[in-house]
Amino acid sequence: MKTILFSLPGNEELTELMATKMDAEVGQATLRKFPDGESYTRILSDVKDKCVVLVCTLHEPDEKLLSLYFLSHTAKSLGAMCTCLVAPYLAYMRQDKVFNEGEGVTSGFFGKLISGFADSITTVDPHLHRISSLGEVYQIPNKVIHAADAISEWIKENIENPVLIGPDSESEQWVSEVAKNAGAPFTVLQKVRHGDRDVEVSVPDVDIYKDATPILVDDIISTARTMIETVQHLKKAGMKPPICVGIHAVFSGNAYQDLLDSGVEKIVTCNTIPHSSNGIDLSDIMAKEVKKLMHHI
Repeated sequence: MKTILFSLPGNEELTELMATKMDAEVGQATLRKFPDGESYTRILSDVKDKCVVLVCTLHEPDEKLLSLYFLSHTAKSLGAMCTCLVAPYLAYMRQDKVFNEGEGVTSGFFGKLISGFADSITTVDPHLHRISSLGEVYQIPNKVIHAADAISEWIKENIENPVLIGPDSESEQWVSEVAKNAGAPFTVLQKVRHGDRDVEVSVPDVDIYKDATPILVDDIISTARTMIETVQHLKKAGMKPPICVGIHAVFSGNAYQDLLDSGVEKIVTCNTIPHSSNGIDLSDIMAKEVKKLMHHI
C-alpha cells in the first residue's frame, strides 16, 4: 500500500523527516480560513487507495482539531484507504477523572472525537497518570512511543561525566531508566521537612558529583517551575550548571526564558513540539511504529 504524509501547519520539518524514512511522498493541501472564520480544506495530491498519514502535534489543540477532522474526512471521500494520525504530543490527557462536581472527563471525550475520524493514533509519552493504557481512551489501534532510549543515546553521545538528577522521589523510576540506558549514575533530591513552611532540600552524595555535569530530565516542561527550583538547589549545593532535557517543549508563557535565566547550561528537547530547543530527533522511531501500526488497520 502506498503511503502519503500530510503536514498540518508547523509540522513540516518532522513530516519531511518521516517521509524520507518511510520512503513515502509528502502530500500537498490547502488549509486556510474564510473571512468569516470558517475553515477551508482542499487536498491537491492524489490519495486514492493510499494510506494517508496526518502529522500534527496537539499542543494548543483547539486551533488544530477542525482542520484535522476536515482533512481526514476529505481524504476518505477522495478514496484514501486509511487515515493515520501522528500526534507526537497528545493533549487532553490530564482531565482523566472528575475532580470537581459538574466537570466532564475530557480525556475520554477527546479520545472519542479523534477515534471517530482517524483509523490509528501514534504518540510520544502521553500523560498516562491514572490511565494504564491509551486503549482505555482511544477506540482505535494506537502506539505509545517512549523517548527514554533516545534521550539516553543523546546523553551518551554529547555529555562527558553526566549525573542524572530527579527533582523528587516520584521521578526516580523515570530518571533511573534513562540513567541506566545512558550508563550514567543518578540521584534524587531529598526533602527534609522541619516544619510546615521549613523544608530543606539536599543533594545526596553531592561530593561525589561535584565535577559531574548534572542532567535534569522531565517529560513535559510547561511552566518549568520544578526545574527552576531544582536548578537553585543544585547551585546551593555547589554543583555545575545543569543541562535540562525535556520530551515535550510546551513552555507556557515565559517559561523557556525563565529557565534559561535560572542559570542552566543548556536546554534540549525532543522534536515532539517544534521549538528552538529541539535537539533529539524521534522521527526514526515514529516512522517505524507508524508503518507497523498500518498493518493492524
